Amino acid sequence: MSATTTARPGDDKRDQENSGDGQQEMTAEQAKLSRQRSFTLLMELLRPVKAQFVLMAVMVVIAQAAVVAGPAIIAWGIDEGLPALMEGDGTKVLQATILHMTAAIIGGVLTFGYVRQSVVVGQKMLLSLRRRVFRFTQKQDLEFHEHYTSGRIVSRQTSDMEALRELLDSGVSIMVGSTLSMVFTIVLIVGMDWVTGVVMLLMLVPGVWLTVWFQRRSSREYRAIRTHSARLIVHFVEAMAGIRAVKAFRKQERNQAEFDQLAQDYRDASLRSIRVFGIYQPALRILANVTIAAVLVVGGFRVLSGDLQVGVLVALVLYSRRFFQPVDEIANFYNAFQSAVAALEKIANLLAEQPHVKESAQPTPLPASTGRIDFEGVSFRYSEDGPLVLKPLDLHIPAGQTVALVGQTGAGKSTVAKLISRFYDPSEGAVKLDGVDLRDVSMHDLTANIVMVTQEAYLFSGTVADNIALGKPGATREEIRAAAEAIGADEFIEKLPYGYDTDVNKRGGRVSAGQRQLISFARAFLADPKVLILDEATSSLDIPSERMVQEGLTSLLGHRTSLIIAHRLTTVMIADRVLVVHGGEVVEDGSPQELVAAGGRFAALYQAWQDSM
Repeated sequence: MSATTTARPGDDKRDQENSGDGQQEMTAEQAKLSRQRSFTLLMELLRPVKAQFVLMAVMVVIAQAAVVAGPAIIAWGIDEGLPALMEGDGTKVLQATILHMTAAIIGGVLTFGYVRQSVVVGQKMLLSLRRRVFRFTQKQDLEFHEHYTSGRIVSRQTSDMEALRELLDSGVSIMVGSTLSMVFTIVLIVGMDWVTGVVMLLMLVPGVWLTVWFQRRSSREYRAIRTHSARLIVHFVEAMAGIRAVKAFRKQERNQAEFDQLAQDYRDASLRSIRVFGIYQPALRILANVTIAAVLVVGGFRVLSGDLQVGVLVALVLYSRRFFQPVDEIANFYNAFQSAVAALEKIANLLAEQPHVKESAQPTPLPASTGRIDFEGVSFRYSEDGPLVLKPLDLHIPAGQTVALVGQTGAGKSTVAKLISRFYDPSEGAVKLDGVDLRDVSMHDLTANIVMVTQEAYLFSGTVADNIALGKPGATREEIRAAAEAIGADEFIEKLPYGYDTDVNKRGGRVSAGQRQLISFARAFLADPKVLILDEATSSLDIPSERMVQEGLTSLLGHRTSLIIAHRLTTVMIADRVLVVHGGEVVEDGSPQELVAAGGRFAALYQAWQDSM
C-alpha cells in the first residue's frame, strides 16, 4: 500500500491558499464540500451546548417582545389612560406605567442574560475548538507540516479564532435579536395602522437597496483586508522564524520592503472599507429621518381627520425611529459574519486533512523490542509523480548493531532514517521492527523504542533539566544528571548561571549550538530507546566537543541498534557497519575497515579525511 500517494481532502484547497488566505476560486463541488465540512464542524461544536442555545433563543424572543412592546403600551396609556385621568380615574395611567416599567425590566434583564450566556457559550465552544486544532496539528505527519506553512497555522489559531469569537459573542444578540426586533416592529406598525405600514414598507425599499449595496461592497473590501492581514502574519512569522538566515544574508532591507508593501496594501484596503462605511451609515440615517418625517406628516393629517389616535401616532413615530436601527446593526455585523463563516470554513478544511502516517486501528503490541530492523522491498517517493528517492531496498540490521550511513547530500540517507522513525511510510514494501511492520505498531510503542536526534537541536522554553527530561517524563534529577554526564554535558551545564535550573529561553538562546546539541543528546540518552538514530547530530559540535562526547557515544551505541548519518568520519569509524548510499541505492556495505581496504567510494572519503587531518 502506498501511503504517500493518497490524496488528501484539503490538498486542492491548500494549493489554492499558498499565496495567502484570501478567498480563492473553487469549483462548485469543492465549495459544496467545504460548506458541508463547515456545517458539520459547527454542529459538532453546538452539540455539547445545545440546551444553552435553546435557553438563549427563548430569552431572545421574550426580551425583544418586551422591548418592542414599549411604544404600544405608551400609545394605550395616552389614548385610554389620559382621558380616564381627566375624568378623575388614574387606574389606566398607573397600569400603563407599571406595564411599561415591567416590560423595560424584563427586556433589560433578559437581554443581559442572553448576551452573557452567548459569551459564556461562545468561549466554551472556542476553547474546545482551540484544543482540537492544536491537538490535530500536533498529530499531523511531517509531510503536512512541510506543506502547510507555519504562518497559516498561526492564522488558524489567532485571526480565524478571533473572527469566530466575534460571531459567537455578538451573533445571537445582533443577528437574531435585531431580526426579531424588525419583525415585531413591522407587525405592530401594520397592526396599529396599515396606512403607516405601507409608508414604512415603501421607505424600506431604498433601505434594502442601500443595505444590499453596502453588503456587497463591504464584503469585497473586507475579504481584501483579511487577505492582506493573513499575508502580513505569514510574512512576519516566516521572517522571525528564519531570523538567523535573515541576519546571515543581510535580508533585512528586502524583508522590510516586502513588509512595507504588505502593510501599505492592508492600509489601503482598510481605507476603502472605511469609505464604504462613510457612505452607508449617513445615508441610512438620512433615510431614517425622512421616514420619521413621512410618518409624522401622514399620521398628523390622519389625526386631524379623526382617522388616527394621538397615542398611536406617537407609537408609530417611536417605532419609525427604531425601525432602521436593527438594519444598521445587521449590516455592520455582516462583515464579521462573513469573516466568521470564512474562518470556520478554513478551520474545517484544516481539520479535514487526512494524515498519510496513520495510527493502526488494531496495533500489534511491542512492549519489549530488541531493536532488529528490516527493510523488505522498500522504495519511497515524496509525491505521487515525483522521482524515486529510495530505490527498492532489502536491508537487515541485527539488534544491537551500529550502522553508519554515508554518501553525498540527497543520496537518500535521511530518507532511510525518516522511514525507520516513521515520519513517512514507504511507497512500496515494509519497514519492520522485530518482524512487525511499523504501520502495525502503535505510536506509543514506536516512540518508546525509536528515538531520532536531528541536526536541529530544538530546545523548548524552560530549564535545562526540563529539556533533558523530555526523553523520560518524570525522571529524577539524578537520572537527568547521569544522562548529561554520560555524554559530557554535565561540565558546561554546571557552569551555567543556575546549573540545571537555568532557563534556556525559546530556541535555546542562552546556550551555544554545540551545547544545544549536547542537551539533545542527553535527552535521547535518558529516553534509552532500543533504536537510536543520529541524523547529522554531531554537525554542530566543534572538534573539542566532538571528542568530549565520543566516549559517551561509544558507551551508548554499544548496547542498542543505532543508525548514524554523518559526514564526519570520526563518528562513522566507531560503527560496526557502514552503508554507502548513492542515488537512492546502497552501493557499498561492510565494516569501516573492510570498505577502506576495498578501495571504493568509502575508501575515497576516508583518504580525503586522512589528508585533511
